[in-house]
Amino acid sequence: MASVNSIEAAVSQYIADERLLGREGLHLVAVSGGADSVALLTMLKRLGYRVEAVHCNFHLRGTESDRDEQFVVTLCKQQSIPLHISHFDTATYADVHQVSIEMAARQLRYRYFEQLRQDIGADEVCVAHHRDDAVETLLMNLVRGTGIHGLTGIRPRNGHVVRPLLCVSRADILHYLDSLGLQYVVDSTNLVPDVVRNKVRLEVLPLLQQINPAASENIALTARRIAEAERLFNATVQSVIAQLYNDGAMSISELLSQPSPEYILFELLSPRGFTPAQIQQIAATLRQPRSGSLFQSATHELTVHRGRLIVEERRPPLPELKIPETGLYRYTADTQVAVKLTDDVTISREPQCATLDAAKVAFPLTVRPVQTADRFSPFGMKGSRLVSDYLTDRKLNIFEKRRQLAFTDARGAIIWLVGCCVDQHYAVDESTVQVLRLRIQT
Repeated sequence: MASVNSIEAAVSQYIADERLLGREGLHLVAVSGGADSVALLTMLKRLGYRVEAVHCNFHLRGTESDRDEQFVVTLCKQQSIPLHISHFDTATYADVHQVSIEMAARQLRYRYFEQLRQDIGADEVCVAHHRDDAVETLLMNLVRGTGIHGLTGIRPRNGHVVRPLLCVSRADILHYLDSLGLQYVVDSTNLVPDVVRNKVRLEVLPLLQQINPAASENIALTARRIAEAERLFNATVQSVIAQLYNDGAMSISELLSQPSPEYILFELLSPRGFTPAQIQQIAATLRQPRSGSLFQSATHELTVHRGRLIVEERRPPLPELKIPETGLYRYTADTQVAVKLTDDVTISREPQCATLDAAKVAFPLTVRPVQTADRFSPFGMKGSRLVSDYLTDRKLNIFEKRRQLAFTDARGAIIWLVGCCVDQHYAVDESTVQVLRLRIQT
């Protein structure tokens, strides 16, 4: 069994290799009172880091929760380490937010850690996950179904949360505490195989260690190798995405030419809220894409249009604005509408400006997004057309169609399809005396 000095040396080297902690900074250490967190707090102090402890009482285990808190108070007094304590009504939080008790405790804990870190100016929050925790996580992910990321176990850093003990095992930690004569408390709920992690810890891992005593160590080594391979893999995938995905669009043919189109889609779309099932469905449509297909996540939308995948953030519907008379009006936060009467009958060629025969237009006007059944008579064409067909002919995608604005008059007839053309019934002709000039300003 490794000595105290060798365990500390291994952790110190791991911290340096992963660039987890700075020597000059202040670091918060999450201390539950269990063996792992007691070892982490003690070790970091012995290694010369400036630390303060933080303890969360979730009030889930009755007197055991209070026992843990008192133990941490005594430990920090003995080691002259400043301590921060927070109490949570975890059960009520879980009920209000409709999450599991485990998830509620996690959300409360990490939210408090981050707020406290900012309040006291700490650099990092140190938590005591060790190598066996990483192995358990890998096995749990494997059973549930996972990609490369899930096979890397627990990462040494997640934002400001760092895990300096991932290089040592639970056995190393217990030996370390025993060698230093340090006490710790035991969470009785960890001893009952009633949740997935406990089943893996208490039943699956011991069985694997019967097959090979070095099972945990070998699985952890494999996870580290996968993590290194993942770094190279991710760099390649992101490089491909940067080449293919421009201005919110990607060529389907170019995507299909890649070795793994579905994985590229996953890396592109999962950060935008799309689920694995949705991404799989999108990938299945690539061989026979249907223009106008629409997929939605909580934050983004994807459509297929003319051989391209187009992704946009979800936007609120555009409003409707009534214009009772000439003047300058605010349509949205960054868009204004100018309505002006003029004797200058020059026809504007600007896409964001329309010139209409004022005598033919009846106020009030309305600015609104186009609607499904809208029709108008495009200037220079015979008869009327559905606006949707007209926009399709202009090769607009579904998102552009949604943003297409129209001006209507008091009769509800479209007088100007913004950026496209005016209705021929309202166009300036040789008999026009006065012009109504409409302009969209952004």
